[in-house]
Amino acid sequence: MKTRYLLLTLSLALCVNGHAQQAGRANYGALRFSQPTAYYSYLMRMVHSYNEERSEKLQQALSSKSAAQKYVGNVKQKIRQVMGTLPERGDLHAQVTGRVQGPGFYVEKIIFQSEPGRYVTAHLYLPDKHQQPLPACIEMCGHGLSGKGNGSGLAARMALMGIATMVVDPLAQGERLQLIDKNGKDLTRGVTTEHTLLNPAFELLGTSMAAQIAFDNSRAIDYLVSRTDIDASRIGAYGFSGGGTECSYLLGIDDRIQASCIGLYFSSRARTLETQGPSDGCQQISGEGSARLEIADFALANAPRPFLVLDGKYDFVDHWGALQAFKEVQKLYKVLGCADRVSQYYAEDGHATPEDVQQQMLSFFGKWLLGNKREIPTLPNGYWRGNDMLCTKSGQVNTEYADAKSTMQMATAWMDAAKPSRDAFLKGNKKTILQKIRQLLGIDAFNDQIEAVPTGQSVNRGYREYRYQLNCEGQFPIPVVVWIPDNVKDSSPIEIHLCEKGKAWYLNDYLKQDFVSDGRIIIAADFRGVGETEDPYLYNLTKYWNSDYRSAAVSLHVGKPLIGQRVADMHTLLNFCQQDKNLRNHRIEVVADGLYGPVMMHAAVLDDRISKAMLTRTIKTWRDYLEHPMQYDMLRNVVPGALQYYDLPDLLRLSEGRVRITD
Repeated sequence: MKTRYLLLTLSLALCVNGHAQQAGRANYGALRFSQPTAYYSYLMRMVHSYNEERSEKLQQALSSKSAAQKYVGNVKQKIRQVMGTLPERGDLHAQVTGRVQGPGFYVEKIIFQSEPGRYVTAHLYLPDKHQQPLPACIEMCGHGLSGKGNGSGLAARMALMGIATMVVDPLAQGERLQLIDKNGKDLTRGVTTEHTLLNPAFELLGTSMAAQIAFDNSRAIDYLVSRTDIDASRIGAYGFSGGGTECSYLLGIDDRIQASCIGLYFSSRARTLETQGPSDGCQQISGEGSARLEIADFALANAPRPFLVLDGKYDFVDHWGALQAFKEVQKLYKVLGCADRVSQYYAEDGHATPEDVQQQMLSFFGKWLLGNKREIPTLPNGYWRGNDMLCTKSGQVNTEYADAKSTMQMATAWMDAAKPSRDAFLKGNKKTILQKIRQLLGIDAFNDQIEAVPTGQSVNRGYREYRYQLNCEGQFPIPVVVWIPDNVKDSSPIEIHLCEKGKAWYLNDYLKQDFVSDGRIIIAADFRGVGETEDPYLYNLTKYWNSDYRSAAVSLHVGKPLIGQRVADMHTLLNFCQQDKNLRNHRIEVVADGLYGPVMMHAAVLDDRISKAMLTRTIKTWRDYLEHPMQYDMLRNVVPGALQYYDLPDLLRLSEGRVRITD
């Protein structure tokens, strides 16, 4: 019996060991660790490092009033820098297209052009009886396809208090949807998806969806102050949720706002990225982290003017982050000598605006825009919805006006307008061109000191297999599998395979083992965020159409686009080939597909050690994104501002024939 037990135990052990060997071959793991969120943790270390530097600067600013004022000035400058290029301000061509009566107030339906062909729809709430000129507020909408919809209870109550309030449709909401069919029907699941799909085009052009929405809201203030019934010296702004985001960015670019309220958004960016991950495409701007900007800084840009934070204790917007961010604002206002101008209120609620929250906001604007204590007005049933509230007849500006420009048309027009500067740049000195490309990619300098850590080897029929973890200080480790054929020659090339599905997908095709029969050396690697280090699917919401959304968004936040990070990985891999005794002095060819395409286009221009690169199933021009934004996995291919200098076909020309797209 004992003998049978031992045999069974041995048999099971061999079976388990055999399965382990098969599993090892199946996933071709080459890293010393197995931690699926390791890459995201690596990115978050940069976020926290930048935040620590920012906190130190803020702490220094609290030493004196002059230091605090200097900090506010620097914040304004950095915000305008990350906002990028905004359109020129011209004639608004404003028109009132109708009027709807409410109980004690009326609503004017307004359309203006923030730039030629870019139509903005809005409702302006005005009290029936009032003395001119009136103070006024901008209300910015939370996320919802209907945008301003059929009425805003808060705007109506503001009007009854004596504050004119303009509710503006943001890009891709309300009557300003962009991804629509010929009948004006939305083609996506909702506004958060539309914002996320449209944002990469703006990023490539050197701006962002958030910046463009802020510009439209600023132009709404232009409209308000142009009216004789509005007091330009008493302008306020507020918004909740997505509207809170809009208010935050508006504070960064418009100095005319005298009092502001951010609701259901104000928190710590680092805390949000850590707990919830990045939000949709209008709720962050590339380079904020690398500029050492936090959400609190956008409020501080408006200091020392009155500021209110409205928060829910149980909101998915992190309440602890909101408390900590408000402390920063409170401390700086105290140093500026105006601590009484900032306040925070949090309800026993979640992502909502219950009556107590609304009363806090109404009292705040009554105090700071009217200068006296007013009774808080009520509305029938606590809300109000009007009839026939559309500003356009068709319901959408892009189907209403022949000269209306969709976001796609605007983006391609901006790209065309930048052609002369691109042409001039590409005719310049090669060294200058390469330096600028590295800068855009977020590559300060390449680190050539690497460590190749062996993690496994085996002898197979016709070739030997080696596995390595490539370490490079400051970079994320690269898992690499090398096949050295028995009949390798000095003239045998190295063929590096970079597969979007991961190196295991490539190597598990046993027919690939025939590739070594002619003596060529095969290398398969996973660059960061691919294969062994792919971010778990559950952390990337399907509504964003990006399988690596949080990694791509955080990379842009810290000023390190995914393409640039993967170009750095290619540099490390080339150094490994140059350093390893089995690989040095062999010419290097690359076969890549999918997301690796634009990576190799850049890498080949920056490093002539790549003798040839064959690309398949890859994006061929960024213009395609601008014209057709309904594509998956767009954010991973974004290099902010690149279209001011070059497009992908320009990289093919700069590679001097070493890179070819074969499909």
